[in-house]
Amino acid sequence: MTKQITYLFLFVALFFFGTITAQPPETDFEMPTTTPVFTIRGSVRESQTYKPISKVNIEINGGAYTRTDLDGSFVIEARKGDELVIRHKDFETVYHTIQSNERITVEIEPAVEEEQVDTKFKRNTKGFNSLIDSVSKYKKVNVEKSISFVGKALSQSNSQIQNAEAYMVLAEVYMHWKQYDLAVTNYRVSLQNRETNQAKLGLAKAYGLNKNYQESIDTYNAIDKNTLSNYEKVTLFEGLGDTYFSIKKYDSSVKAYKKGLTVANQHLIKPKIVDLNSKIAQSYNSGGKTDKAQTFFDNSLDLAEKETKKRALEEKVTVADFQNTNRNYSEEIQLRKEIIRDVKEVQRDSIIVNESPLTPQKQNYKIGNAYSLQKDYANAIPYLEKSIEEASASEDLIVKKDATKRLSDVFADAGDFENAKLTFEAYKNVVNELYIKREQELSQSDRFRRNIILQQNRITSLESDRELTTSLANERYKNQQLVIYFLISGLILLLITAFFMYKYIKQQRLANNLLALKSLRSQMNPHFIFNALNSVNSFIANNDERTANRYLSDFSHLMRAVLENSEEDFIPLQKEIELLDLYTKLEHFRFKDKFDYTIKVESDVQVSQYQIPPMLLQPYIENAVWHGLRYKSEKGYLQIKIAQKTANEITITIADDGIGRTRSKLLKTENQQKQTSKGMGNIKKRVAILNTMYKDRVDVSIDDHSQGEDCGTRVMVTLKKD
Repeated sequence: MTKQITYLFLFVALFFFGTITAQPPETDFEMPTTTPVFTIRGSVRESQTYKPISKVNIEINGGAYTRTDLDGSFVIEARKGDELVIRHKDFETVYHTIQSNERITVEIEPAVEEEQVDTKFKRNTKGFNSLIDSVSKYKKVNVEKSISFVGKALSQSNSQIQNAEAYMVLAEVYMHWKQYDLAVTNYRVSLQNRETNQAKLGLAKAYGLNKNYQESIDTYNAIDKNTLSNYEKVTLFEGLGDTYFSIKKYDSSVKAYKKGLTVANQHLIKPKIVDLNSKIAQSYNSGGKTDKAQTFFDNSLDLAEKETKKRALEEKVTVADFQNTNRNYSEEIQLRKEIIRDVKEVQRDSIIVNESPLTPQKQNYKIGNAYSLQKDYANAIPYLEKSIEEASASEDLIVKKDATKRLSDVFADAGDFENAKLTFEAYKNVVNELYIKREQELSQSDRFRRNIILQQNRITSLESDRELTTSLANERYKNQQLVIYFLISGLILLLITAFFMYKYIKQQRLANNLLALKSLRSQMNPHFIFNALNSVNSFIANNDERTANRYLSDFSHLMRAVLENSEEDFIPLQKEIELLDLYTKLEHFRFKDKFDYTIKVESDVQVSQYQIPPMLLQPYIENAVWHGLRYKSEKGYLQIKIAQKTANEITITIADDGIGRTRSKLLKTENQQKQTSKGMGNIKKRVAILNTMYKDRVDVSIDDHSQGEDCGTRVMVTLKKD
């Protein structure tokens, strides 16, 4: 007895949560879903000045029409594949095929050359538009991220027009997530900033879905229909009909729907023609006028067949529910069997979720229910069992519960009490499972609601800050003016002080870096000259006067070039290559028997586009010759190669097949090992300072060139484009 009471309690609880029925509650009227309608936002601007162009005709081939506002913006409803036509007397007609709800910005070449627009204005406008587009992108998948983007857009907004758009988009996000009270709030804020027909229509619909029915009707009736596009007129009459339907004023709903149908027929807005025929039929049926309902349902079925396959099946579901209400079970069964047969084709192109009326488990359940109402239990049982099986596979506990309960009743009515008892036990288990799931969903829904409220409060706080700022500005001639100016002056003074301090610190840091670079360059030149003169000295010591003269002549050219570049942080890469060629030639003069060399620049490298610190590569070549190739028993090879790495980077590779770093270190005397190479240390410090000043333009890596005894050394310098 205790168990029976428990299950009775669970059943009553589930009743309040809602169950699947053959006909949805009259107060929950929803438009049959169709091919997705995109809300297309866009603007028309001059390409050079980026100024908006108003009164541009925007038209969809399906019949929707609007014009751009003073800020050049427009909003229009369209479906994928529709052609958007943009017309104006001052430029050629522009055509665009709709693929998604992406923002469309049309930039028109002006007839007369005008001055360029402030790039900051253009950048800010595009930045705001980008954030609004991000809201639309995440609207259906992440409500918190969408709200966050609205907050960022509002922080970048610089006009009431942009404020209005941001709040309207936020209201649309809330509409999708069925937070209708929050949608109402944000539509109203949008209208406070700027009155638009789209926001008015959205507010009226949100009122209706939030069960503020009279406010919904009043809002619809207050809209000036002469300012609406044809598509918006249809939307208005359809929305007004929906609200009347919700409060069971079926004659008024039919009247509104028929007005919308007239406009849709006149302007060939085909998807709305199907929807409105269906809604008129449902209104007649709910009002008890089944004959009239049948006529309009026949129309909607015929018209839906000319739309998409999914839309046709959805309309069949609506008509099947109508046949069930009027106990035309044979017609209902026939329609639902057709739905089950054709829904597989729809499933290939789109996912049908459990909430959809097209799911096989729902249709099999309703077929079984219809057979049972005809007392055809032999046919009812297989369909109900099939529904339970499909519901289990899809984890659709609601349909599974209803189908299991109905199957238990059918067994009982058929006199099979053993199976009726077993099925009822299974039903109780499903009820328990569904009860637990409902509790979890309620908890998740509560957390979801709290998170959204928290995000909305942040937006509200932002708006409050705006209102406070506006209020203070309006009261600037009152006593608070002095306090405000004092605070602003103090803040400005603080900011100015901080700015100059920052500038001073930055200048000091720059001066220190420049001093350090100058010091390092001053060290580099004597170091280089000392090494070069050693080479001249060696020729003179060997009584090779002619070679010494040639060497000294080339050396003087090299020194002149080095001194010319010694004060520069960066020089053209072409100059550095010439210096490298001259320096390597000088070294080769002295060690002809020790190595050969090549300097190769790949054909795809645009040398003129790159800058490099002067004398950056010379120490690496010097090391390769003096510490690697000079000690090699056989004649070595030095390769200098410049190649493209990425679109904005090149690599300069200095590779030798000398004795390598490890063996070279072993050959040094004890005194030499205690000293570090001044040239290498100098280079590391210069690269570090230059990367700090110029944002990591140079990178140097050193490793072994190959394996084996004479492994050589490879230096790879990565250089970024200026």
